[in-house]
Amino acid sequence: MPNNLATNFTGLDFVNPFVLASAPPTESKRKILKAFESGWGGVVTKTIGLHPVENVAGPRTIFQRSSEDKPYVSRMKRADTVSHSSWNWELISDQPLELWLPDLEEIKTTYPDRMLIASIMAGAGNVEEMSNWRKLAVACVNAGCDALELNLSCPHMDRKDMGANIANDEDIIRSILQAVTSAVSVPIWVKLTPSTSTLVDAAAVAYASGAASISLCNTFPSIPLMDPETFKFEVEVDGYVTSGGQGGLAILNQALQRVSDISRAFPDKAISGIGGIKGFHEAFNFIVHGAGNLQVCTAAMEEKGSGGIGVRLIQELKDDMAEYLERKGFSSIEEFRGIARERIVEHSQIRRKSEAYNGGYEKTA
Repeated sequence: MPNNLATNFTGLDFVNPFVLASAPPTESKRKILKAFESGWGGVVTKTIGLHPVENVAGPRTIFQRSSEDKPYVSRMKRADTVSHSSWNWELISDQPLELWLPDLEEIKTTYPDRMLIASIMAGAGNVEEMSNWRKLAVACVNAGCDALELNLSCPHMDRKDMGANIANDEDIIRSILQAVTSAVSVPIWVKLTPSTSTLVDAAAVAYASGAASISLCNTFPSIPLMDPETFKFEVEVDGYVTSGGQGGLAILNQALQRVSDISRAFPDKAISGIGGIKGFHEAFNFIVHGAGNLQVCTAAMEEKGSGGIGVRLIQELKDDMAEYLERKGFSSIEEFRGIARERIVEHSQIRRKSEAYNGGYEKTA
C-alpha cells in the first residue's frame, strides 16, 4: 500500500504535515525561504501586529539542559547534558506590516505549493482594535497567505489587552473571530493559551465563531532559575525578570493533555499540535490524540548549523514518518489519527485492586 505524507488540513493541501511554528525560526523572509527549501510543509510566521514593539535589552531566548549526574535544570553548558526546555520572553515581530507584505508575496510566489500561514495579533475592547484585526487579516491574505493564525496565547505580552491576557474572555474571542471572518474567507486557526481551566469552553466558542482549527500549545508561563551562588536569574535585565514562556520537551505531556481534551470534546474538529515535538515519537503522539497538523519550534532552534530552522530535523521527521507508514501499512496519518481518544477515560474508570472500592465514598446500605 503506497503511503503519502501529503495531508489536507482545514481545506489546505500540505505536502507534509510538519510546520514551523510562529517564533524566531519564522521571523524573516530569509528564514522562511530556507525552511521551505529544506522541506517544511508550511510555516506560521512570527506574529505580525500594528502596535509598536521593542524587545528587552538582553537575551530573549535560552535553552535549558539537565544531566543524569547533576539533574538540575540550567542554561549553563555542562558535559553530557540533554535538552530539557526553552525559555523566552520575546515579543511579537518588530518588523512592521508594510515590510512584511512584500516578503509574504515573494515567499508565496517562490513556493506556491507550501502553506504560508500568517500569525496576527491586535488588541481588544474597542472598535479600533477590531478594525486592526481586520486590517491585518486582509493585508496578509491579499499578500498570498493561505490561512491566518490568531495569537490569543502569548504568555508575556506587554499590553494587557493582547495574547494570553484575553484568551479566557469568551466575548473577546467571539468578537475577534467575528471581525476576522467578516473580512476574509481563508481558514482561521486560533492559538489559545494552555494555561487555563476553561480551555474547552474557549475552544467551543472559537469553533462556533468560525475557527477552522485550534492550535495547541503555546509556551507555558514560567520564571527562569536563580543561581544559588550569585543570586542572579539565569536571564535577567538589570537584575529583574518577568514571566516568560517555557517550551520544548518539558511541556510535551502537558501539551498532549490539552490536545486530548479538545480532541475528545470536539472529535470532528481540526487541531494543530504544538509543544515538545523533537522527532517522530512526539509527532506520532500528537496525531493519535487527534492533531492533524504538527508545529515545531524549540527543536528546530536548537539544531546547530541550520540557522534555527531545523534543516536536518525536517528530513528526519519526513523519513521516519514515511518509514512508519510503510512498515505499518498505512496510506496516510489519517488512518491512525485520534486512535487514543477512546482510551482516555475518567480516573474513576481505571480498574482498582479491589472491586469493593467505591470511588472514595463510603458504601451506603
